[in-house]
Amino acid sequence: MTIYTGRGDEGETDLRDLSRVSKTNPRIEAYGVVDEANSLIGTARPSGYDDIDDWLQSVQNHLHIIQSEFATPEPDDDDPQIKNEHVDQLEEWIDTADEELEPLTSFILPGGGDSGAALHHARAVTRRAERRAVDLAENEPVNAEAVTYLNRLSDGLFTFARLVNARDGIPEESPTY
Repeated sequence: MTIYTGRGDEGETDLRDLSRVSKTNPRIEAYGVVDEANSLIGTARPSGYDDIDDWLQSVQNHLHIIQSEFATPEPDDDDPQIKNEHVDQLEEWIDTADEELEPLTSFILPGGGDSGAALHHARAVTRRAERRAVDLAENEPVNAEAVTYLNRLSDGLFTFARLVNARDGIPEESPTY
């Protein structure tokens, strides 16, 4: 079996229900940007910290669920789904990470070490994924918890980036105006 099929050569692709849509369809855009964020999170792992790597691995699995949801116009009851408990878990990880950090007193420039910078980049892409998800939800039924999860995840990735950089001894830089 080859990885290429040629089925997308004319600008269309399959949704999970095998319906064909344009590659610019809002569903494709939404799950495509989620995939991009997921890939960027993968560049931050391993971060060198088991707790953060465990969180990120779970997040990557959650993002696969969101991709599946966005690729499925009419989900079945037994299809994977992001639920409030996933958002709650993410909030617990954010709170745990935040307890270890100095409070923010100003904006900070994204960057730091390799993992910290990758997490900041993933945060920015996750914000774009959230915007695409909101756009999709304005026109089609979408699990609201998936949109909430993306919103919360961008906060989580920001916090995780700060934590990795703090543990690595890399100081935060504030913008100069």
